[in-house]
Amino acid sequence: MRKNSEYEALVDGRHNNPFRILGLQGSGSGRVVRTLLPAAKAVDLVERDGAKVAAMRRIHEGGLYEAEMPPRKRSYALRVTWESGETQLIEDPYRFPSTLGELDLYLLGEGSDAYIYQKLGAHLRTISGVTGTRFAVWAPNASRVSVVGDFNGWDGRRHVMRLHPGNGIWEIFLPDVGNGALYKYEITDANGKLLPLKADPYGTLHEPPPGNSSIVFESHYDWQDKTWMADRRGPPRLDLPTSIYEVHLGSWRRKEDGSYLGYRDFANELVPYVVDMGFTHIELLPVTEHPFDGSWGYQPIGMFAPTQRFGTPDDFRYFVDACHEHGIGVIMDWVPAHFPNDEYGLRRFDGTALYEHADPRKGEHADWGTLVFNYGRREVINYLVGNALYWIDEFHIDALRVDAVASMLYLDYSREEGEWVPNEHGGNENLEAVEFLKRLNIELHAHGATSYAEESTAWPSVSRPVDAGGLGFTYKWNMGWMNDSLLYMSEDPVHRKFHHDKMTFGLVYAFSENFVLPLSHDEVVHGKRSILGRMPGDRWQQFANLRAYYGTMFAHPGKKLLFMGNEIAQNREWNHDQSLDWHELSEPGHEGIQRLLRDLNKLYVATPALHEIDFSEAGFEWIDYSDSDSSVLSWLRRDKAGKCVVCITNLTPMVRESYRLGVPEEGTYRILLSTDEEQYGGSGIGAVSYETNKDGRHGRPYSIDLTLPSLATVFLEKT
Repeated sequence: MRKNSEYEALVDGRHNNPFRILGLQGSGSGRVVRTLLPAAKAVDLVERDGAKVAAMRRIHEGGLYEAEMPPRKRSYALRVTWESGETQLIEDPYRFPSTLGELDLYLLGEGSDAYIYQKLGAHLRTISGVTGTRFAVWAPNASRVSVVGDFNGWDGRRHVMRLHPGNGIWEIFLPDVGNGALYKYEITDANGKLLPLKADPYGTLHEPPPGNSSIVFESHYDWQDKTWMADRRGPPRLDLPTSIYEVHLGSWRRKEDGSYLGYRDFANELVPYVVDMGFTHIELLPVTEHPFDGSWGYQPIGMFAPTQRFGTPDDFRYFVDACHEHGIGVIMDWVPAHFPNDEYGLRRFDGTALYEHADPRKGEHADWGTLVFNYGRREVINYLVGNALYWIDEFHIDALRVDAVASMLYLDYSREEGEWVPNEHGGNENLEAVEFLKRLNIELHAHGATSYAEESTAWPSVSRPVDAGGLGFTYKWNMGWMNDSLLYMSEDPVHRKFHHDKMTFGLVYAFSENFVLPLSHDEVVHGKRSILGRMPGDRWQQFANLRAYYGTMFAHPGKKLLFMGNEIAQNREWNHDQSLDWHELSEPGHEGIQRLLRDLNKLYVATPALHEIDFSEAGFEWIDYSDSDSSVLSWLRRDKAGKCVVCITNLTPMVRESYRLGVPEEGTYRILLSTDEEQYGGSGIGAVSYETNKDGRHGRPYSIDLTLPSLATVFLEKT
C-alpha cells in the first residue's frame, strides 16, 4: 500500500479538499477513480446499471480504494460489500460538480442574497438524473467540514465537503440522501481541533432533544391562500381594525392525557375559536425550534424550523393556510436579539465567534445567559434578514413581532459602567443594529409583510418609515400605556383620584408612534398575578373593574393585543406547562368576560371611529379628562367621515346619577355597548338612549344627562 501524506490526511479526517483526491482524477496518461469507504470489505467500480467495470484496489488500510477508469467513460457507480456482508450499489458524491453557481457564490459572499435559505442548508436536488441532497454551510474559519448522519454511520471521514474559499461556504451533493435523513456537521477548527457536532443553522426540521439532529425535509404542501396573498401586497393598511390574540401553542389547550395538540389540531380548534371571538389576528409566541420549554421559544436554536413539538413544517403550513381561509392574519414572534449558547447551535460555530461578537461586552446577554448576534457582519445580517423573509415567503406569515428591540438598540442595555463598549461617536447606540433593523423592515414591507417592535424606551420614530428617519417598523408596542393603566387599575378606587394622570398621560404621546396596546404574556407571569388578580375589591368588583378596563382599552387609540386567558379572566398566572383553565367558563363571571370581549371585538371591527384613525389626533378628542374627583374620563373617537363615538368610563364603585356630559351635536345618543350589561355580569343600570339638551358642557353646545354605572365603560353613538 502506498504511503502518501494526502492519503494519510484523508483517512485521518484532516484533509480539507477531498475533491482533489477522490472521485474521477487524472493519473499520468490515464484516469482513476478513488473512494474512501472505511467500513468496506470490498469495492467494485461499476456501470450505473450495476455492470462490473473493475475491482477496486485498497491503496490504504484506512479504507481508500482506487481503480482505473476506462477511456471515454465519465459516469460510474460503486458496488460496496460492507464488513457486515451487505452489498450496496451507491453513487459517488465526489463525481458531482458544485451545485452553487457563480452568482450564488457572489451574492453569498456579498451578504445580499435575500433567498439565502435556498442556497444554504439541506435541499433535495436531481443532478444528471441522480436524486439526493445538496448540503451547504458557512464556516470560513474551519479547517474541515463534513456532513455526518445515519446515512454514513456518523463518520466524518466519509463526506468531507467542498470549500469555496472566496466566501467560506462548504458544500457537497450526497446522492440517495432524502427526506427524513438525520444529519449534523462535523467541524474541525483552524487548528484542527474537533468541535462538538453542530446542527444545521439553516435546518428546516430538527430532532427533539437529546438528539438535536437536523432532518432533511422537502415540502410538498399545496397552498390554498392565493387570494389572501395577493390582497396583502402594497403598503400596510393602518386604518384597518387589528385585534390580536397572542398564543403560546404549548399551553392554549392540551389533550386529555396532557400531551400537545398538533398544528393541524390548532387549525381545527384554535382558528374557529379566534374567529368566533372576533379577533383579526393570531400572534404566536416563537415557534422556531428551541431546546428548553421554559424559554417559551425565546431562545431559538433552529431559526429556520417550526418546532417539531407540534408536527412537521407542512403541518405548520396547513395551520397558517387555515388562518387565512378564515380571514385571520398570522403574526409570529421573532428573536434576532440573541441566541442560546448550546454547543450544537451557533455558538463558536467554526471554532471562532462567527455569529456572535468575540468581546463579551458586546456579545453576551448576562440577563438571559445568551449570545448577541454580530450586527456588523454582513453574513450574519444576511442570515437574519434571509430568515425573516423565509417565514414570510415560505410559510406565508403576515407579520413579525421583533422581540427585545431595546436590547439591540443600546450597547449598555442591562450593563454597568465598564461592561460595554461605546460606539465610534462615544455613544451608547448600537449603530450596526440600527442599520440592520432598517434593512429588515424595508425588506419585510417589500415582501408584503408588516412588523411590530417590542420596544420599551423613548427611542424616537420606531414606527416611522426609514426614508423619514425612522427604524421602519409598522407598529410599536405601547409599554407605557400598559404599565400606567395596570398600575392605575390595581389601585383601590378610593385612591384612584390621586393617580388620575396614569390614565391620561398616555394621550400626550399616543400619536408619536403607531402603537399597539399590549396585555401580553409578560404581564401574567413571575408573580405579577393574572390581569383579573390585579383588580381590587370583592369578587363582583374585580370582574367589574376588569370589564371597565377592557372597555377603555378598546376605546383608546391604538391596535389591540390580548394574551390567551385574558379573555376568560383566568384566575391564576399563566403556566407554560399546562392548559388554560377553560373549566372556569362554567362560572358566570368568567363567561361574562368572554362574552364581553367577543362583543368588544365585534363593535371595534364594525365601528370605523374606533379603528380608522388610530395614529393621528384627528381620531381622538377629550371631552373631559379633569374629573379626577369622580375618577370619570370621557372622550370622542372619530372616523374619516367625521362620525364619532362617545366613550366614557366610571372607575369608582359609585353609580353617577345625572352625570352631565358635553356632546358635539344635538339629537339622540344610544348606547352601543356598556360593560355593565347584565349579560356580562353587570347590574344593567342606565338607559338605552339619551336626548340632548341645550345646556352645554365641556365647551360644547349640547349635553346629555347620563346615569353612569359603577366601574363601567360606556360607548354611545348619535342616531
